[in-house]
Amino acid sequence: MEMKTSTRESSSTSQKPMDESRAETTASAWKSLYRAGGAAALTIVGIMVIQIIVFIASPPPSTVLGYFTLFHKNGILGLLSLDLLYLVDNALVVLLYLALYAALRRASSSFMAIALALGLVGIAAYFASNTAFEMLSLSSQYAAATTDAQRSLFQAGGAAMLAIYQGTAFDVYYILNAVATLILSGVMLRSNSFGKATASMGIVAGALMLIPSTAGTIGLYFAFGSLVPTAIWLILIAHRLFRLAQGVSKEETNQPAPVAFLSEA
Repeated sequence: MEMKTSTRESSSTSQKPMDESRAETTASAWKSLYRAGGAAALTIVGIMVIQIIVFIASPPPSTVLGYFTLFHKNGILGLLSLDLLYLVDNALVVLLYLALYAALRRASSSFMAIALALGLVGIAAYFASNTAFEMLSLSSQYAAATTDAQRSLFQAGGAAMLAIYQGTAFDVYYILNAVATLILSGVMLRSNSFGKATASMGIVAGALMLIPSTAGTIGLYFAFGSLVPTAIWLILIAHRLFRLAQGVSKEETNQPAPVAFLSEA
């Protein structure tokens, strides 16, 4: 009996270092993704700032002919007015979602899988909704048209592209990413790696995003209102992901951010 007990203790003792080593190897395997996710989060904030500046400096047209005229004068500005930068933004969001899944999967693997699935489907819907390059092509054909019938045809095509741009696919993208943001933030409340301030900012941002920007004046108010909490949420997430990539312990990870107004509660 004593020999058997001794053998079990020896086996258990040798298993612990192996488990710890395996856990460390698994954690280090995600470090590159954490860095990529942190960089993506900060880049998204930068894109948000640029897009706001573009919107204020050159408000987007409200008619098809207005877009055609803008594209004819400045093709790049026309593409920016139809959210060219948000195509880049959403490609980066994929990296962010993957990094958050890696960081939060142990807190709730089921909810993280749901959030990741909703977010990725939403992003796919956004790519389907954006018609910036279609409008660029139609504007060129409109400018080259020689008859009123041709111009009317291209103008009708432009109206169809704008309807798609502000249609079902865009609303699906908007709502699904709002729900994904709320789920991610809810899981953050259960995680040791993200603080309450980060989760709270995400919950506020996600709640404001539940009303699409296409829902008239109230939609625009909610969209603009979501920008600040979304930016703060992304900055806090980037801070956490970079620290996770450095292999910082849980206790150290829960230390306040170095920027005063971003400190964790």
